[in-house]
Amino acid sequence: MTQKIAKILALLFCSTSLLAHEFNPAHLVIDEMIENEYKASWMYPARNIGSRAEVVFPVTCKSDNQLPIQKGKYLVEEIYLLCGSSLKGQIIAVNNLSVLTDALVTVKHLNGEVFEGLMNLKRPSITIPLQEQVYPTGYFTLGIDHLFSGKDHILFILGLLFLITGFLNAVKTITAFTLAHSITLGLSVFELVSLPQATVEAIIALTIIYLAIEVSEYKKYKSTPWLIAFGFGLLHGLGFANALTGIGIGNEQLLLSLLFFNLGIEAGQLMLVPIFGSLIWLAHKFNFYKQATVLTSLILGGMGFFWLIDRVIGIMGVL
Repeated sequence: MTQKIAKILALLFCSTSLLAHEFNPAHLVIDEMIENEYKASWMYPARNIGSRAEVVFPVTCKSDNQLPIQKGKYLVEEIYLLCGSSLKGQIIAVNNLSVLTDALVTVKHLNGEVFEGLMNLKRPSITIPLQEQVYPTGYFTLGIDHLFSGKDHILFILGLLFLITGFLNAVKTITAFTLAHSITLGLSVFELVSLPQATVEAIIALTIIYLAIEVSEYKKYKSTPWLIAFGFGLLHGLGFANALTGIGIGNEQLLLSLLFFNLGIEAGQLMLVPIFGSLIWLAHKFNFYKQATVLTSLILGGMGFFWLIDRVIGIMGVL
């Protein structure tokens, strides 16, 4: 009876997650060409829920907007600005920003200073600071958002925690996963390693299917649990890279941007450890660990197979 309930719950979860939102943040890039004259590129996801968001510049600026052109996953609008004064100290806002879309802002001043920040539905405006920004902290928030918006990455972490024992082992395993994807993320962004996005996403789906099989067999990695996390992390790093290369990561602060993005992902993963760990502990305490394992393996397997089929179809160009 309990296994039937677990299967029903798994089907309900999968049915609400099949059309999971893909992580494609918007990006506003503003370059100061000559003093107080700017060229801006507003890159907004083509597959967005609702109408396209619009950028609102300071009233001291006159804008000349070009028609948006689709480039890959994004609608790109070129905007030319003539401002009465510098954008430093000014407020830039976005109207109609989707609840599922963050907007990264990059401002490159004429003197070489670069500012990067993040806007979202809760904070749809941002003030360009008067002083030079030292650290691109917007990428830290972007890393957290990327982790929590990617159901495949979240399910992978859940599956990993079913294969290990102990909080310290869990932290080591998650950290190994972060170190591994940091390596391939960096190699991909620096264009030293490259794989088509659809192929990477299909391989990630395979890693989730593999975890589903391991979880269903009640396996435990006691001695070196970090090995499997490190190996699969190398693959997931290529998936993370697509989120950055698609929006044009700022080359002026490339290393720091990568560092803060990875720190954001690690922070998000470590937030999930006590949540998933508590659920697993409760399953042990109230004697339904076996049922929880069955439910988890069904969810992992079901979602993994769906994503694999969907992504392979995309590679073949059937749809």
